Amino acid sequence: MIRELGRSLGNTVMETVGRAASRVQERRPLPVDLLESEDAFLAVFDAPGATSSDVQVRFDDDAVEVRIDRFRDFYEGFEMLVPGRGLALDGRVTLPEDAAVEPDEADATLRRNGTLEVRIPKDEDAPEMPVEEESTAVEDAEPSTADESADEDADAPEADDA
Repeated sequence: MIRELGRSLGNTVMETVGRAASRVQERRPLPVDLLESEDAFLAVFDAPGATSSDVQVRFDDDAVEVRIDRFRDFYEGFEMLVPGRGLALDGRVTLPEDAAVEPDEADATLRRNGTLEVRIPKDEDAPEMPVEEESTAVEDAEPSTADESADEDADAPEADDA
């Protein structure tokens, strides 16, 4: 009986800690790098555990905005002990003030290693004015040579939380 009480108390503590960790992850913005070339900007977001159908990308007021609504897989014969991964994740990066871009020509690619790349071409001839509410579809990509080493384990089953 004492053993069962200890196990129950331990499970309650683990669940509480997991839920707190999940809430912290959901409140923290997705890490992002913003890169620039001669002809485009590239926003690179960490998108762990996302699939292309989980990801929404928008360009609004000179910023790239990302929303990821992940779902947990269920594993037969397992029960959830620690729900520690956030399911609703957001990220945003603002382009430089003088950036003239073509958001309707942007493309987003979700790599198998959990990296979301949003490429926004520059428009050198466009007048500088904010563009609002442009959405971009997200594609799944075959891994590039750089991704192959990181993706070797991607085909192995993962031990996701149920």
